[in-house]
Order: sequence, then C-alpha cells, then structure tokens
Amino acid sequence: MARRLRVLLVASHPVQYAAPLYRRYEQDERIDVTVAYCSMRGSEVSEDRDLGVTFAWDVPLLEGYRWIHPPDRSGSALKSVLGSANPGLWAKIREGAFDVVVCYGYRSASFWIAAAAARASGARLMWMTDATQLAPRGTGPLDRWKSPVKRLVLPRVFRTGDGVLVPSSRSVAFIASLGVDPSRIFMAPYVVDNEHFERGAAAADPATVRTRWGLPEDAFVAIFVGKLVKWKRPGDLLDAAARLPEVSVVFAGDGVLRTQLERRAACLDMTERVRFLGFVNQSSLPATYRASDVLVLPSEFEPFGLVVNEAFASGIPAIASSACGATGDLVRDNETGFTYPCGDVPALAERLGRLASDFGLRDRLADGARRRISRWGPEQNAEAFARTLLQLMRLAR
Repeated sequence: MARRLRVLLVASHPVQYAAPLYRRYEQDERIDVTVAYCSMRGSEVSEDRDLGVTFAWDVPLLEGYRWIHPPDRSGSALKSVLGSANPGLWAKIREGAFDVVVCYGYRSASFWIAAAAARASGARLMWMTDATQLAPRGTGPLDRWKSPVKRLVLPRVFRTGDGVLVPSSRSVAFIASLGVDPSRIFMAPYVVDNEHFERGAAAADPATVRTRWGLPEDAFVAIFVGKLVKWKRPGDLLDAAARLPEVSVVFAGDGVLRTQLERRAACLDMTERVRFLGFVNQSSLPATYRASDVLVLPSEFEPFGLVVNEAFASGIPAIASSACGATGDLVRDNETGFTYPCGDVPALAERLGRLASDFGLRDRLADGARRRISRWGPEQNAEAFARTLLQLMRLAR
C-alpha cells in the first residue's frame, strides 16, 4: 500500500463548516492530515462585531481530527497590520516532513511563514481562496484602490504555489482570469454537513416553529439567514415583500442594521408579518429552514453563500442575487430556485410572488434543491480534496 501523503492545513481559526470535513479527511487512507490553527477564535465564547453578539458554536469544532495551535505572537498592536503571526509554524513544517502545505488564505503573516517553510522544506505549496472578483466588499475611500492592487498582486501570490484550490466554478473562472495556468487550478466544492441539516429538518415540526414565531401555519415565509449588514442587503427582501401582502419575512441573524430594519418594517406597515429571531445557532438552524418556504440571499458581496447549502439540505429552495457565488453551481433558475440581478427589488418581488402563488412550483424547486445538494456534500469535497493532493504531487514530479 502506498504511503499516506502528509498534509498540513493552515487555517485562520476553527470554523463550524470545516470541522466535519476535517473529520472526513482523517478517515481517508490516502492522506494524513494535520490542521494548524493560527487562532482559536471560534472554538470559545467570542464576540462577533458584525453580529453584535457574544456566542459560542453549539457543535463540536475540535473533535475527531488532529490539530495544533502554534502560539500567535502578533500582539494587539500589530494584529491589524500582520493579522496572525505564528512563528512556530516554521519549525513545525521544517521538522514535520510534510508532502503538501495548504494555506487557507494569504492575508496574514502566518500564511507567509507557512509558505516560506514549505518552500524551504521541499513541500508542495497549495493556496486556497474562495474569491470570485477583484471588487472589495467595502465602499470606503481606500476601497477603490483595492481592485487595481489585487489585480497586480494576486497573480504573483498564486504563482508562488504549486496549485490553487477553489470551492466553486466562479472561483475557477476568476483565478484563470488572473493568468494562473488552468492545470494548476483545482476545485473541491464548498459544502456544509448535509446530514446535520437533513436530520434536523426531518425531525422538525414546522407548525410548532411557526407558532413560536407567531406566524400562521399557512403563511408563505421567506427567510434571510446571516448577518444584518450592508453588503448582505437584507433591506431588499423587506422592500420586495412589502409589495406582496401574502409573504411573511423571517430574519435569522443579527447585526448593525437590525434597528433600522425594524423601523423600516414598521413604516411599511409590515410588523405583523416580519420576525427578527436574532442569532440562531447551528443546532436550531435546520428547523428554522424547514419552517420556511424559501431562502432569500440578496447579497452584493458573497463569494459563495453556504446558507444556500443549508437551505437545500433542509429541503427548501433559494432565491439568490447575481452576486452570489452559489449561483450556477447550486442555485439554478427554475430548477433549484431563482436568481435575479443584484439590487433589483422588483425582480426579487416577482420571483417571490411566483413562488408564493404556485404550490406546485415550490414543491418542484424544493425537490430539485434536495437532489442537487445530494451531489454537493462532504463526500464530494473529501474525494476532490484527496485527488487534488495526489495530482499535485504527480505534477510536481
């Protein structure tokens, strides 16, 4: 039997979506994976500035796989400039005899320490990004310079590695547009723990959940899941639903726009059919989706949109703006949901109205969503990830 490839994944911090994948990687006899965390943020009680709440994930993040945490030496004064700085990565990589080092990002000193150590030790270096465009998320005075700087810098960053790993078809096209050799671009689909959402949705009683929300059992419910922040454009859903008296809206999330949205709902005389749930943790999300009829993702900046995966695995379709990376791979018009031009509220209202008035269409799209997500899950990601590493070693030789 061939020797297992020794792989080090360098990640910024524990993430609820990634932990199930790491446990699956641990079971693959072709690869021997260690995860190096630059920070332990996420695995403990912490404050999210965008959400405006203090919370801890209620699913296990550090169980079932091998991980390490070299101490972060950046300090509070330098963190805004360097990001994390884990000099211990150098010795771990130089002494660990790794075949491949995968850097899940490039925006902190730690990733460049890992990249340099990989090169010095003779390991293959793989960059990972979910980027789909050069345009930044923000619109401040300094943001206008980011696109030209990225256009100059990113091709050089990615060419320092042996390959680039991306999670979507849009990311493949974007990285190729930067001049990276297509043979060095690999895709492993962006996924969530489908089984968690399928089980939770199957066990849920939508009528009970709606009663708790104070909404009628027969209402048509459009749900927004995520941070209530500017670039996610939650107000577009509110304005679209204002044109459709048969549509109720549930916001599962929190953030700086919550008060503004509550006031807007009152001004539109929608208070009776709009609910703000606040932050909803992982264990409660499947039932939240199952009690809804459609997910709406109106973002103007969304490299992918894993809430689409969650919604599909919970059995409901999605309406997503054209800016969301999940369109094409997951959200397909009249098959698993609908897309619409980002910011076009009348177009969003038209698609919502079509679903709200046609039960057969709603059921057909929900079935399509379940079928699509059954082929876009952790199993597919793990297989693509292992095959990518093996192919990377063959290309290197």
